[in-house]
Amino acid sequence: MSGRRGLVLLAGLVLVAMALAVLVGETPLRAGDYLTALARPGSAPGEILWTIRAPRVVMAALIGGALGLAGAALQGLLRNPLADPGVLGVSASAGLGAGVAIALGLAAIPGAIEVAALAGALVAGALVVTLAARFREPETLILLGVSISAFAGALSSLVYNFSPSPVTTAEVLSWMLGSVANRDWPDVVRAALPATLGALLVAWSARGLTMLTLGEETAALSGLPMARLRAAAVGGAALLAGSAVAAAGIIGFVGLAAPHLVRRWAGDDPGRTLLPSALAGGLLLVLADLAARVIPTEQELKLGVVTALFGAPLFALVAWRAARSWRS
Repeated sequence: MSGRRGLVLLAGLVLVAMALAVLVGETPLRAGDYLTALARPGSAPGEILWTIRAPRVVMAALIGGALGLAGAALQGLLRNPLADPGVLGVSASAGLGAGVAIALGLAAIPGAIEVAALAGALVAGALVVTLAARFREPETLILLGVSISAFAGALSSLVYNFSPSPVTTAEVLSWMLGSVANRDWPDVVRAALPATLGALLVAWSARGLTMLTLGEETAALSGLPMARLRAAAVGGAALLAGSAVAAAGIIGFVGLAAPHLVRRWAGDDPGRTLLPSALAGGLLLVLADLAARVIPTEQELKLGVVTALFGAPLFALVAWRAARSWRS
């Protein structure tokens, strides 16, 4: 499959999945209800489709795309197929910021949790950018990122321990599990702004990611501003992951698996896998959220739980196939 045909196919699958997710849900609608929703958006069926389901589906696609793009950028930067937005501590730091905001009782203020989560991601991203400028070895950057993630996780545990009430603890835990339920169009816009900036930074760093596949010495002699391109990749990934965590909580697996799903036909060039990975991430999360809505349970499953349940076995299969190709 050629790269262009693959992109068209992926984009078509994303649109089909989004349309299916808008049309299908917990509340059954008849054919006449869909016609009513199209003719009168303010009607009850129209409210269900355009006010409840549509922004939720768009948010899932946006977050999945952000995580997939961030994962592809970090895997190319670190030259490690196991890298994802959580490996540098960005996701954990964003979760810490949101947890602190909830524990302080700021959840009643519109946008406070999102701003706190994005602030935590940006602090971690700035720290990683500083470290990336000083330590060029990807192994060192990974170890430092793991340290940041562990420290942010420990601070999050302190938030649990010192939570003022069990209700607050439950709110923090529920947010950490990830969800795009009850999102509206202003939420989509707030998430799209930092995600767009992050995507632009990652796109600008694509040349550097491609050059890094030839080795650090070759990249240094290429004439490209590798330090700035490396910082743009890390900063863009931090903005993408931070906007995703700020909008929907911590959702794992997507940033790790999306690049692997497209690498077979997109090739090993990190620059060429960026857009396909974003589309694959959006497709994965839209389908995962649809599954969370339609699986018959008394309480709707959290999105982070669904991605782990369905994504981990799929990624294990991808890893197994990759291991077989490496041995052959």
